[in-house]
Amino acid sequence: MDSPCIASCKLNADKICIGCYRHIEEIVDWNKRSDAEHAVIYQKLAERKLQLAGTPADTTSAITQAEWQQAKAAIALKKQSQLS
Repeated sequence: MDSPCIASCKLNADKICIGCYRHIEEIVDWNKRSDAEHAVIYQKLAERKLQLAGTPADTTSAITQAEWQQAKAAIALKKQSQLS
């Protein structure tokens, strides 16, 4: 399934991109998810878009390398705990 990315990555305080409305963990792990997982995420996007409508640009920031690495680590921990 295609990514909803529009190459306008800016995260709000909740780590939601105001370009595609995915959480950073959904962005980082997109290519490793199944079509069923993508479908669930797509269902959440419309709701998030409504919630974030009008979010001022000065309350967002570009995704940093540190945030990307933190998201990857959080995903790895979740997967590891599910295997235990």
